[in-house]
Amino acid sequence: MRLVILDNYDLASEWAAKYICNRIIQFKPGQDRYFTLGLPTGSTPLGCYKKLIEYHKNGDLSFKYVKTFNMDEYVGLPRNHPESYHSYMWNNFFKHIDIDPNNAHILDGNAADLQAECDAFEKKIKEAGGIDLFVGGIGPDGHIAFNEPGSSLVSRTRLKTLAMDTILANAKYFDGDLSKVPTMALTVGVGTVMDAREVMILITGAHKAFALYKAIEEGVNHMWTVSAFQQHPRTIFVCDEDATLELRVKTVKYFKGEH
Repeated sequence: MRLVILDNYDLASEWAAKYICNRIIQFKPGQDRYFTLGLPTGSTPLGCYKKLIEYHKNGDLSFKYVKTFNMDEYVGLPRNHPESYHSYMWNNFFKHIDIDPNNAHILDGNAADLQAECDAFEKKIKEAGGIDLFVGGIGPDGHIAFNEPGSSLVSRTRLKTLAMDTILANAKYFDGDLSKVPTMALTVGVGTVMDAREVMILITGAHKAFALYKAIEEGVNHMWTVSAFQQHPRTIFVCDEDATLELRVKTVKYFKGEH
């Protein structure tokens, strides 16, 4: 496991974007060989997406032969609702790059049969040859995607009821009105992300510091689902200084000495 500590949010975002960019370029994707990328939503990855758009606009990076799989989507929110993850991905990323819309996979939270939708998503990932790099974020309660505390660490894509902490955290996107926040979502499982060849978790801000401490300094624990990635052969946690506030000085020094 690597822990990469940058001074601030912008530098952490840029480091993550450069890493993704280099991975895609080194892979040399083409018509018969697509790079598959797992993607998150939320406020943390926005800086990273901005940088990736910049690299694309500068002619340094193409997404023509990239397939993406998003982590999650709300259930029952219209696709064109400004806070749906479809809207988020298109407005903040996809419409600014050259990805083929058929290659950008996002779960349909309005599917008639939600379990069938989840099963089909897993099948599409398999058919794409698995995920080369899964980028994720972390909730203040240590969850990855919508794998809320107590989720199985071998779980697959499924329907989840959101924890009250998550609903409260997401209320800011719905005018602070809890009654407008969806209470259910479709999400990849911890096992789905663990199957990726490489995982990169973005963690920024002091409000995520306790979750980072739980994720890397304590044991693997289903109450802090991101801790499962201690057991992944290739995990990188990318964070800013603020996110390290709950870590031991010894831990920070150890990982800072690596880079």
